[in-house]
Amino acid sequence: MAKHIVACSLLVCLLVAPCCNRPEKESFATESRVNLDLDEIVIRGYINALVDNNSTSYFIYRGRPMGYEYELLERFASYLKVELKIKLIASIEEAIDLLNKGQGDVIAFPLTITKERTNYVAFSNTHYNTYQVLIQKKPDNWNANPHLAEKKLIRNPADLIGKEIYVKKGSAFKDRLENLSDEIGGEIIIREDSADSETEALIEKVATGEIPLTVNDQTIAMVNASYYPEIDVKTVLSLPQQIAWAVRNNSPKMLESLNKWLSGVKKTGTFNVIFKKYFNSPRTSLKRANSDFSSLGGNKLSPYDEYIKEAANLLAWDWRLVASVMYQESNFDPGAQSWAGASGLMQLMPETAEQFGVNNIFDPGQNIKAGAQFLKYLDNQWAKSINDPGERLKFVLASYNVGLSHVLDARNLTKKYGRNPTLWDNNVEYYLLQKSNPKYYRDDVAVAGFCRCTGPVKYVKEVLQRYEEYKIHIP
Repeated sequence: MAKHIVACSLLVCLLVAPCCNRPEKESFATESRVNLDLDEIVIRGYINALVDNNSTSYFIYRGRPMGYEYELLERFASYLKVELKIKLIASIEEAIDLLNKGQGDVIAFPLTITKERTNYVAFSNTHYNTYQVLIQKKPDNWNANPHLAEKKLIRNPADLIGKEIYVKKGSAFKDRLENLSDEIGGEIIIREDSADSETEALIEKVATGEIPLTVNDQTIAMVNASYYPEIDVKTVLSLPQQIAWAVRNNSPKMLESLNKWLSGVKKTGTFNVIFKKYFNSPRTSLKRANSDFSSLGGNKLSPYDEYIKEAANLLAWDWRLVASVMYQESNFDPGAQSWAGASGLMQLMPETAEQFGVNNIFDPGQNIKAGAQFLKYLDNQWAKSINDPGERLKFVLASYNVGLSHVLDARNLTKKYGRNPTLWDNNVEYYLLQKSNPKYYRDDVAVAGFCRCTGPVKYVKEVLQRYEEYKIHIP
């Protein structure tokens, strides 16, 4: 990284940079409006994470949620023994607002630690250090004569006087450019883009020539340089800056737990593996960005989306929900086979395939259609006793995974022991989990007998959670 710092004078200027306070009226909640710390979050059973929509934090690739922040959040939620819920945000101000209003519990994206922001949030220990860089388009035919192209690029920050630089509204980049204007003794023309625009939209606009210049963190800029070889990201505009996550100022237990967990993953090496995966693997990043099956640049979940959409029409379901079931069953592998004898994309048992007229269980079209027909059959069965479509969906998914008879047993047990047999969470779900206990699986109303049913309970949660994630990214 040091080789990119081309002028010692720049470092001297940065070290003596004045602090220019330009107070503006905040349009977000600057302090916590809820009393919600770790204990309450654990009792509630889930953590709400506020995540930026960019090519490193969180995206979908071949049906699987991925990203630096996402992988770490999964591990943090597991550490807390709670579920993870994701909310995409468009701006830092929105993130702080939602956090302090209790609609998020952790801001998890590349957030620069600044003195001003410590008034609004409590920062975790540092994830990593980065610095701000200028993003500019290389001259035409830059690869034919790199030496000549280099001479045409901005390397001295003083050459930014009178230049237009576009930054995202509310970002730390604006503050840096204002200070830099003071340092170099001339005005940099700062244009603020919409706070609702995606983090990397301005980088793409530079690459396409729509705008001349922008600024971003070096880590994100380097990843985008693999997508857009026509941009240059080597001109440094700041000293190293600390990147961290944030929680509410009145959540000391959450902060302590977050820091303890972060220290642990760094000691085990897990952190470095995840960091390198998303920031130091340009070829892999480029492959994902160019894939039709990536939410970064495409709108497909699998090679079988058209079959899935036909099946969804049969069910009157959102096609992304059917896709989530399929990913849960086979990871979109048409040749998948389970130890129990289920096969294909929808993991059909031989008798189910025969029931719905499948000649070749590994044929994607036949397998998906039969899976949808089976789901439709289960939906019709549960419609006789469960009117609410949202509740019925959970019963259908559990039945698809473990069999109708075990879920009927759980419903009968729920009714017998005085809970609501038409509700899934903490009712039928609870008694399905009890079917490994002799007291319950030997009960007269439980005709299917023993079941180690943690699997179907987990299945329902994961399918629905993935469906929510698909809805965020896929039209």
